[in-house]
Amino acid sequence: MSTGDGIIEDDDEFSEDEYAAINSMLDQINSCLDDLEERNDALNGKLHELLESNRQARLEFRAQLLGASSMYRLCCVE
Repeated sequence: MSTGDGIIEDDDEFSEDEYAAINSMLDQINSCLDDLEERNDALNGKLHELLESNRQARLEFRAQLLGASSMYRLCCVE
């Protein structure tokens, strides 16, 4: 590579086969990244479902505790 007047010139010459090989590798990388993105989206969705389920379980458990506490006060504390 040479630079003259701020312009970068590429002195390397690549054959069509080399460009085709590079393009093929880039396509494979792109495909792998797409697959990873899909898996990430699926995991993210499952995580949100799990968090919502956990939140709902905590609310129900808290309601049970409050209900039991209220019942105890009504019947057992004078």
